[in-house]
Amino acid sequence: MTFNDRIFGVLLLVLAVAYGWGASQFPEPFGGSEAIGPETFPYLLAVVLALSSLYLIVRPDPDNAWPWSRTGVELIIAVVVLVFYAMLLQPLGFILSTTLAVGTLCWRMGARPLNAYLVGAASGVVVFLLFNFALDLSLPLGLLSFLEVG
Repeated sequence: MTFNDRIFGVLLLVLAVAYGWGASQFPEPFGGSEAIGPETFPYLLAVVLALSSLYLIVRPDPDNAWPWSRTGVELIIAVVVLVFYAMLLQPLGFILSTTLAVGTLCWRMGARPLNAYLVGAASGVVVFLLFNFALDLSLPLGLLSFLEVG
C-alpha cells in the first residue's frame, strides 16, 4: 500500500524539520559565526532525512504494508523520542538529552533500563568530548553548563 510509505515519509519529514530546528538552536561559537560550526553536521543529517522523506512521499513502495502491530507502535515511539530529543537539546544540553534519547531507544529495543541509560550516558559523553575536543565544535551543555571550563 503506497499510503503507508507516505505516512511514514510525512513522519520522517516532521522529524527532519524538528532536527534541523534543534540544530539552529545551538549557541553561536565564541568569536562569531564560523563556516563549519556545531550545527553543520545536524543540518546535513536533517537535509538527508528530509530528502529521503520526500522520496518516500513522492515514490512510495507499492508492496509495502504498514506494520500496525508492535513494530508500528515502536516506530511511532522512536519518532516521538527523536522529536523530543531535538526539542530538549538546547535546554537540557547535549549530554543529558542524548542520555535520555539513546537510553529510551535502547530500552525500547529490549535492553534493561539501567544498562540502556548507562549506554545513553556513555554515548552522550563520548560524542560530546569528540565534538568539543577532537573536532573543536562546541555542543550545548544546557543544565550541565556549570562544567564549562574557562
